[in-house]
Amino acid sequence: MTTDRAPLSRTDLAGLLTGAAQSVSGILAAEYPTAASRSYLHPVLGALSAGPHVVGELTDRLEEFMAAERRPATSAGLFTLASYASALGWFTESLAELTTAVDQICTRVGIPTEPRNLDFSATEDAEEEDGFDFAFSALELTAIRTAAQAAGLPPGNYVDVLSQSLLAASRITDACMEISSGLIEDAAYVLDEAADQIWTGGEPGGLPTLVRSLLARMEAAE
Repeated sequence: MTTDRAPLSRTDLAGLLTGAAQSVSGILAAEYPTAASRSYLHPVLGALSAGPHVVGELTDRLEEFMAAERRPATSAGLFTLASYASALGWFTESLAELTTAVDQICTRVGIPTEPRNLDFSATEDAEEEDGFDFAFSALELTAIRTAAQAAGLPPGNYVDVLSQSLLAASRITDACMEISSGLIEDAAYVLDEAADQIWTGGEPGGLPTLVRSLLARMEAAE
């Protein structure tokens, strides 16, 4: 014998989306102790270490939501499910891309194309610095040489992998901010009593924010 469960209130549904938004954006402030020998990974290690926990947390909440609603039957419940599932999928994909980027950086560092003498001389430093694509001040060059030596890398290689790390950090940051803001918008939409009419009417604007964003990305990729 099954017992019918009352659907979650709009406030509860909005709270689910808001909580997910906070979890996703929270990884951007995550810190992870980074040894000097791996300082080029500092921009990504916080998100990389916190990301899997957030995926697990979001998955657990989704399962709890499905258990509570059994199968969402209200328009608000279905809207929330679509928004939440889109956020979870997008975040999981973004974390996988971050992991791949970090793997590539580690491969770049761990498998040098040729043996290098890591006892940097002034001449070698100058040659590396001539190949930089960026203009650095004397103070910045000194900091780069110090960090590179601690990491056991030539200065040019250090700048290369640090740049890759910063790019990967920028991408996960952009994804998390877009996912988080989309969830917040959808939470506000769920609290709007007019949402049922738009959602059931099939209007494009009635789709969850993240669903519309994903559709736009798919269209742009075609």
